[in-house]
Amino acid sequence: MSGVGDESRPVRAEDAFDVPAVEAWLGRGPIAEVRQFPGGASNLTYLLRMQTGPDLILRRPPVGTKAKGAHDMGREYRIQDALKPVFGQVPAMVAYGTAEESPIGSELYVMERLDGLIPRRDFGFPVTPEQASALCDAAVDMLVALHTVDVSSVLGLVALNKGDGYVARQLGGWIARLDNARTDDTGDWSDITGWLDAHQPADLGQRMIHNDYRLDNMVLAPDDPSRIIGLLDWELATVGDPLMDLGCALAYWVEADDDEFFLLFRRQPTTAPGMWTRRQVVEAYCARTGLSLTPAQWTFYEVFGLFRLAVIAQQIWYRYFHGQTTNETYAAFGPAVGYLEGRCRQVIGVLTQGQGA
Repeated sequence: MSGVGDESRPVRAEDAFDVPAVEAWLGRGPIAEVRQFPGGASNLTYLLRMQTGPDLILRRPPVGTKAKGAHDMGREYRIQDALKPVFGQVPAMVAYGTAEESPIGSELYVMERLDGLIPRRDFGFPVTPEQASALCDAAVDMLVALHTVDVSSVLGLVALNKGDGYVARQLGGWIARLDNARTDDTGDWSDITGWLDAHQPADLGQRMIHNDYRLDNMVLAPDDPSRIIGLLDWELATVGDPLMDLGCALAYWVEADDDEFFLLFRRQPTTAPGMWTRRQVVEAYCARTGLSLTPAQWTFYEVFGLFRLAVIAQQIWYRYFHGQTTNETYAAFGPAVGYLEGRCRQVIGVLTQGQGA
């Protein structure tokens, strides 16, 4: 998280590293202070407060990571470095080191810090309804801008394009992840996965997609919370179908009139006065890209987004179920998977009822 600095904390003892070694490796002068951002279950993120010059952000895999490819810092660094000249909301990259050449014994990269505001569950700073609406407008504009990057002309991004079949690859991959993370209480998803398989569309195209496009991955201007100055967390970014990106993004978009259980999922301030509905986001995206998308066609992307979110929750629940983590906040993920299972069926049911099936 390379945004506002007051969210940082003292570095956890188990996550500390050799600061003088990093200082020498960077060659940017003395590091006045190192702080750590909360979270970091996937990758660890630190704030490097420099004695002179702009502050920096250091990203590294969790300490003790062994699985090759599980936390690919090089990929994340290269994607952002390639995108920066054509997509200005990417932080500027500073340095990358392999595990072999790293000053801390593990792969890492460093980027410039974006000084701004990160919207949390309830913003965390004053936002008027008009500013909230303008932020939604800006978020749609930025997603459209990302999806219109000419991947074929950007060295470093071309290799991400695996060609046609992205939708099928994603569906098959997430079904396999569900199967590999099943627990005794996992429901029968065969009707949902069967529906997705039967209704999967052809790829809309091969575009640059973020794959974790959420408001809490954005950095807003300190003096204007409706203006987005940065987009963070590119570890899942790739080239694929842009509507899959939109569908996965809106799986997290909880509205004020959603049911009580779904409201518990909320990690973004999408229920605040002035925020758009999911339907408004889809309609604005289609209008700005020239797409003609019926509600029936959109249903696949909506259900897939919810399905992918359920599998992510199931993977976390699997760890808790088998005692691989004792974090009590994960105890809610089991019921969450069951809820999302029902929500997928509900969305499919609305479509079939509307078609008279």
